[in-house]
Amino acid sequence: MRQIAEFVAVLACGLFTGAAVYVSFVEHPARMECGAEIAAAEFSTSYPRGSVMQATLAALGLLSSIAAWLAGARFWWAIAGILLGSVIPFTLIVMLPTNKQLLTPALDRRSAQTRQRLTRWGTLHAVRSVLSALALLLFVYLLMFGKS
Repeated sequence: MRQIAEFVAVLACGLFTGAAVYVSFVEHPARMECGAEIAAAEFSTSYPRGSVMQATLAALGLLSSIAAWLAGARFWWAIAGILLGSVIPFTLIVMLPTNKQLLTPALDRRSAQTRQRLTRWGTLHAVRSVLSALALLLFVYLLMFGKS
């Protein structure tokens, strides 16, 4: 049970981190190079898909890391999971207002304000990338050196 939970936690975190880093370093900069109008249009189609995937991975990583800890893994497994899971409240509290503004049908996609919102979104998303990367590094460390 413990090994399965650890595996699922690391896999979910690795997939989340890979997706988040890809969005931060590849997808979002590329959409921004197309101009605010195209970037906002692309955001409105890609965001709903990505949000479901990433929310699921973050929750799965958090829950499986806690399961690993409850099954006998070191407390640091729960800490790594909480670090990954922290992207959920961060998204809901900090990012959601920007997300809603970018997804509103009344959005003027050509405006400077839209470009500013997209830039802000990219910065906020980078925070998610960093949080998940730190969680992944802790998970990998625990796999390599944290045997109890």
